[in-house]
Amino acid sequence: MHRVKSRPKEDDPLGVGVDEALVSALFAAADAGLYAVDDEGTVIACNPGAERLLGYAPGTLIGVNAQRTLHPSNEESAAVPVQRPILQDVAPGKRISGERAVLQRADGTPLAVWWTAAPLPAPPGRGRGVVVVFQDATAQREREGRRAERYALSETMREQAEYDLSETTWLGELTLAMTTTLDADEALHRLVRQLVPRLADTAVVTLADGLTHRLAAAAHHTPDVLPSGPRDEPAPEHAAHHAAVTRILDGAGTQHLTDLTPAAGGESDLLTRVEADKALVLALRLHARTFGALTLARTSASPPFNEADRALADEVARRISLGLDNARLHAAQADIAAALQRALLTDLPDVAGIELAAHYEPAQHTAEVGGDWYDAFLLDDGDLALVIGDVTGHDMQAASRMSELRNMLRALAVDRPHELPGQILRRLDTAQARLTLADSATAIFTRLHRTTSGAWQASWSVAGHPPPLLITADADAHYLTGAHSMLLGLRPTTERPTTHTPLPHGATLLLYTDGLVESRTRSLDDGMTRLRQHATTHRHLPLRELCATLARDLGDPRDDITLIAARTPTRPHNS
Repeated sequence: MHRVKSRPKEDDPLGVGVDEALVSALFAAADAGLYAVDDEGTVIACNPGAERLLGYAPGTLIGVNAQRTLHPSNEESAAVPVQRPILQDVAPGKRISGERAVLQRADGTPLAVWWTAAPLPAPPGRGRGVVVVFQDATAQREREGRRAERYALSETMREQAEYDLSETTWLGELTLAMTTTLDADEALHRLVRQLVPRLADTAVVTLADGLTHRLAAAAHHTPDVLPSGPRDEPAPEHAAHHAAVTRILDGAGTQHLTDLTPAAGGESDLLTRVEADKALVLALRLHARTFGALTLARTSASPPFNEADRALADEVARRISLGLDNARLHAAQADIAAALQRALLTDLPDVAGIELAAHYEPAQHTAEVGGDWYDAFLLDDGDLALVIGDVTGHDMQAASRMSELRNMLRALAVDRPHELPGQILRRLDTAQARLTLADSATAIFTRLHRTTSGAWQASWSVAGHPPPLLITADADAHYLTGAHSMLLGLRPTTERPTTHTPLPHGATLLLYTDGLVESRTRSLDDGMTRLRQHATTHRHLPLRELCATLARDLGDPRDDITLIAARTPTRPHNS
């Protein structure tokens, strides 16, 4: 049995506290390539699959800097196309994956991969590492190219089936198509392309839409014959096909159509357009809930559906139904979590002499909700507290722990009105560790104090969060630094510094979460530069409109976007 190639056992390079023999067995048994890096990007562990795919001799991949060697820039290696390094995309507590990354082999040649990356737990006193799992995408791309050639030669579906993947593997690919996205229409679009020509010349998914039904996805073995994605308007339907779908939506079982003569009046319905002369129409149904129908159609050049075809089609319909039900449940959970999170967001107080605005948008492309929050409240001495934070995770638990952490911070600040923001964050860190409020979180706690002259002053402390942005009326925008410390939840005894700065008249102080400045397509530095430039350009907008504009133009729709801003008056305001 292969053992993991790594540094000595006593170093515990992965920092997971698991017996090395077990880790070695798991790494060696994996068919995919696996490697782990420390917070400096150096490979600290790998399996034989990674060495084989990357062309490294046993033991020689350990110690390689993955960021420079496996993800070189264009200047360093002209052989590898421009790509975004995997490691820069991994955020605390978030697992990501991709289909188009390119790694560099030991001989300098590129290797196209599918990959998944996730952060490793950070041991005390050490930075966060990352583990990457990848597979060679070349074989699948070559397989797709060979399929296209076979289509051009008009080989029969039976010949294609002999060449294609085994039935079990093929069904597994269908399941992946349905489960790798929570967008039901996108999943169905991926899936119908895999049904053709393996099971039919044409595949169509029709979904119930109230009292009617709509074409959700369709595929044909000749490209561009059918629409490539969901349609807003229903296409003209063949009468027999429409009747079969209607019966299924009313509770009937599989319909076998053998008479598909062209629709009356010469309408170019879908099945006539693809010259289908027979079809199976199967119910997409689970737990007495009917989602729609799957239609598998063949032309006269293809053989009739036999019992094996019907059995396989039944299994395909079952898996599609499971995928649609999972998407429904995820969407329902997201709606509940988003409603919970919105209910927990604070109504902004009315503060004489200062304008406040906040903006929150949940992620649009997932059925998850994160732990973003903002808060604003007055303290007994008249100071205004502004808070923004992000709890690790994207689920109901993250939303729930966000509320606990927010309430604890508010209670500590109200109970200790004379303590500095850094002292309050340190108390919150201690409470978080003892009460298990959240695994980790980032936050900024800011106090705005008005002097006797009417000017405002800010005191703040930052725990692992992007820094506040200060935009002055004369277009000087800069980030406030000097009060930064590590995330909450990592080391409760950490000192939390506090920094003070005067706020000019007409200045805007902006707090935000990473969904505004970081995404899979740009680095954090690029995102912060864009935010500073964009905020400067639009500084004259009303504060609420400014927040909405920044979220719309800069935010990553895959992540929650949260902002809270305060603007001082253009003239001194005496109390």
